[in-house]
Amino acid sequence: MNAQANAIAVREDFGGSSTTLAAPETASSAVAAQAKAMVEARYVMALRRPRQWDQVRQDLLKECRRPSFAHNKSAYYRKPIGQGVEGLGIRFVEVALRCMTNVLVETSMIFEDESKEVHRVSVTDLESNVTYPLDVRVTKTVERAKPDSDGSYISMRKNSYGKNVYTVLGTEDDILNKRAAQVSKAIRTLGLRIIPGDLQDEAEEIIKSIRLDEAARDPDAERKRMADAFAEIGVKAADLANYLGHSLDTCSPAELVDLRGIYGAIRDGESSWKSVMDNKAEQAGKSSGGETTARAKELPTCSDETFEKKKTAWRMAVETGNKSVNDLIAMIETKEQLTSDQKMEIASWATDGSAE
Repeated sequence: MNAQANAIAVREDFGGSSTTLAAPETASSAVAAQAKAMVEARYVMALRRPRQWDQVRQDLLKECRRPSFAHNKSAYYRKPIGQGVEGLGIRFVEVALRCMTNVLVETSMIFEDESKEVHRVSVTDLESNVTYPLDVRVTKTVERAKPDSDGSYISMRKNSYGKNVYTVLGTEDDILNKRAAQVSKAIRTLGLRIIPGDLQDEAEEIIKSIRLDEAARDPDAERKRMADAFAEIGVKAADLANYLGHSLDTCSPAELVDLRGIYGAIRDGESSWKSVMDNKAEQAGKSSGGETTARAKELPTCSDETFEKKKTAWRMAVETGNKSVNDLIAMIETKEQLTSDQKMEIASWATDGSAE
């Protein structure tokens, strides 16, 4: 008798036609078969509907030209590290991957104990079969100004103000927020490795020009929007004037764009106003020193190989609270210069309170 006549399913995949005969199945084999079918289906669809790069570029740049997208705080940010680190944010990466099509983003928990979770985040280009994975460590603790209601805490340290900061177990909401923030950062980092660099450069220029045009068209309205936005996160107008070195009334369009980028970094948890002011004071001290810039030019640039060898110890110093992100970067750059990408990766290690 023909085998296909007795088959309960006939499926075509990479290996040709396959038949499934009536046989008892266990739950594990059913789950394995389902996972296998989903993976194969994704690759088959990627081969049948390949992306058109010209269409990807048109769709992506069209999104970037929308004022509501260009002004989104998570589309483009500016971190107060050194002279400032700017970059495309998670919202841009999400839109870009959607426009590219045939890109698979996966997140799974690979380890959990009482103190931490480890999630594996991966981004795969189904057409080129290139996968970039990254393991994200999420601690189940947060830092507070006071111990728990029963007086208990895990550890205690002094912050930059000389006040006690207590490490306590986080609530479910605390852990959920930390997990979402860390996974989003990982997707952004990995997604930018998939998106072609020339598209990133074009998109960045469009977003910055739209923000600058909007600020130049009506600087008074933009200034008010910025003042109100910073007020929502606890930064007063007087604090902004202190940062700028002059009153908000005399803000230039470029300064308003700079403030919007900083606001996005603070709102997304990438930085804090304290670190913004500390970095400004540090840069002012360097510029007044006279010899610092010249000495920095003589320092060698940290190679990717050296960075990979040392980053485990550097990251541990940030995550344990021994050093803030700015302190770590300042220490490293006494011996070697970091690239912008390396500074951005170090900045992504910041946890609650470590920016201080």
